[in-house]
Amino acid sequence: MQITDSSTRNANPEEFLLGKSPAIQLVREQLRSAAVIDAPVLLTGESGTGKELAAGILHQLSLRSKHNMVKVNCPAIPSQLFESELFGYEPGAFTGARIAKPGKFEMACQGTLFLDEIGELDIALQAKLLRTLQDFKVVRLGSVEERPIDVRLICGTNRDLEAEIQAGSFRSDLFYRINVLNIRMPSLRARAGDVPLLLNHFIRMYSDQFGQKAKPVSSSAMQILEKYSWPGNLRELENLAKRYVVLGGEGHVLSSLREPADARLLPLETSDINTPLRIQTKRAVQTLERRIILDVLRAHKWNRRSTARSLDISYRALLYKIKEAGLPSIRNSRTLAKPPQFENQERICQ
Repeated sequence: MQITDSSTRNANPEEFLLGKSPAIQLVREQLRSAAVIDAPVLLTGESGTGKELAAGILHQLSLRSKHNMVKVNCPAIPSQLFESELFGYEPGAFTGARIAKPGKFEMACQGTLFLDEIGELDIALQAKLLRTLQDFKVVRLGSVEERPIDVRLICGTNRDLEAEIQAGSFRSDLFYRINVLNIRMPSLRARAGDVPLLLNHFIRMYSDQFGQKAKPVSSSAMQILEKYSWPGNLRELENLAKRYVVLGGEGHVLSSLREPADARLLPLETSDINTPLRIQTKRAVQTLERRIILDVLRAHKWNRRSTARSLDISYRALLYKIKEAGLPSIRNSRTLAKPPQFENQERICQ
């Protein structure tokens, strides 16, 4: 979810950080407390957990909300341009510099500067950033004049900066300067109970945006999504909701998951050192395919034609794959609560 000046205007953490899980409730409380203290904040957590959204809420809840919030995506700016982007430059500072340009620090004057993915910053640039934060002054490229700055600094990272310090790739003095207040954004798998609420929110949002009327997600499909590990976190969930609205089928969504919903709960098969790679690979693919077909069949209440359409394969191909995988036929699926060969897997998942 992208931050704009209007998206978090008069921000309320309950409105934008959706969820009822203890993990997200703690984050909301921390944001309220941190917003009223004009001190640097370090937002940590995996990619896609909402660090940018949290930064926007912090800004809008603070006394600086009437002024600009400026975002800097550290990995997106080449190292040779980073200094001019951050501190600005004067005419003639380098080839092509015809007019003076203020840097991000000056643009965020009296407001908030958000340095996203600061862990990606080159260590030479870290020293220059540290000096600016110590003196609260910037010097534009091509100038000797020191300009005072007044900003509230928020940084975000998906890296373990303390481990980066041990590895020599991040300065400890800069870490202590930016890590006055620390808020860790929880992964989506740590708040799996929030998945239905978040998914329905995104479906409504994109239904309105695209002028589509999406059907409610079935309870069986929702259970699969709640068990999924969500390596892409909120960003992946949002993209999934968008696909669901556009494509209009649960099967398209379920088959696009990067792993089976319960794969991380199932024991991995031991590799056989005496079996050729091509044979072991074929077996692994068959196992994965069997799990996907089973999940989509359940999502469609064992309707094989709907399942075939969702998986974008022919009805005849689906029947062959069902038989090959040893899944129950349609006449048995109404009486069999679970396919016999998956009973052990189901016990593990419960």
